[in-house]
Amino acid sequence: MTLISPTRIVLLAIWFGAALFFSAVVAPAAFGVLRSFAIPNASEIAGAIVNRSLAVVNISGFAVGLILLLTLWFSRRASTGRISFLLELLSLIVVTLGTAVGHWVIAARMHALRAAMVIPIDQIPADDSRRLAFNSLHGYSVNALGLAMIAALVALVLMARGWRN
Repeated sequence: MTLISPTRIVLLAIWFGAALFFSAVVAPAAFGVLRSFAIPNASEIAGAIVNRSLAVVNISGFAVGLILLLTLWFSRRASTGRISFLLELLSLIVVTLGTAVGHWVIAARMHALRAAMVIPIDQIPADDSRRLAFNSLHGYSVNALGLAMIAALVALVLMARGWRN
């Protein structure tokens, strides 16, 4: 049982690192590089790359969140206070729900909108209602992942603090 706490920390740290790398490097690089070559429909191509990568980040975040929630009670130490335990629980719930909603609700709606557009998004006028809805969903997607990442960071700090004690 002594390996449970460090394993939990490593799992969440790996997911957090992947999510951070995706957000800070992969997504901006995909759009930036393809647009710099003035490729027709560069946003469409970059979006496809980002969408696939984001699916991995969200599904793995959901799986890691579930695993950490299931193992939370086994990793609890007597020295861990009730408030720390509840904050960690809440943080892990936010990670799990944020990634689930990001993937199975928001990304699914974005995909449906993209399919309804028929032509590449680069060719849809900026004031088109479908493009406006897509942009709005994109904002929700960014917020869901950002919230999950903040919650993961809080949980990591609480886990490390509890394990150190």
